[in-house]
Amino acid sequence: MGHRGVTVWFTGLSASGKTTVANLVDQLLTARGIHCMILDGDNIRRGLNRDLGFSPQDRAENIRRIGEVAKLLTQAGIVNLVAFISPYRRDRDQARSLQENGDFIEVYLDSPVEVCEARDPRGLYRKARAGEIPEFTGVSAPYEAPLKPELVLYTASETPEESAQRVVAYLEKHGYLAAP
Repeated sequence: MGHRGVTVWFTGLSASGKTTVANLVDQLLTARGIHCMILDGDNIRRGLNRDLGFSPQDRAENIRRIGEVAKLLTQAGIVNLVAFISPYRRDRDQARSLQENGDFIEVYLDSPVEVCEARDPRGLYRKARAGEIPEFTGVSAPYEAPLKPELVLYTASETPEESAQRVVAYLEKHGYLAAP
């Protein structure tokens, strides 16, 4: 099919561009006939993980479940684009450990909290600062940036389209996709 299964795990603060970039990557790959699946924090929390809150324990379980689903998709030969804040390194490392070596690509969307807060399409930062949302990552709960991500996207200074192109270029360069 011109590609192999892989998990591309987008991590970063709320409003850093995870879903936007994942959707653009999906469009680029689908146009090439590549089988993709997007696992997005908002959609998964409304279904598979609707029983979980935002405590550190529930966040860990949320990511554990997603890691298991991502593993299954990778094994099925699908390029799965996972877009979750996933604030804790240990949880992302645990999701990585479920995969075969090389089947997990961590993509860090490095955007300062001030930029994310200015974007804030749903007003979440405003609500968190007003005390309406407890344990909000980047405000009242921590975000642990990856130490050695495979790819860093600087979404405060590059367009979503540029970021998506960089993800696709990474996949091509490292043999996950055949060159177009």
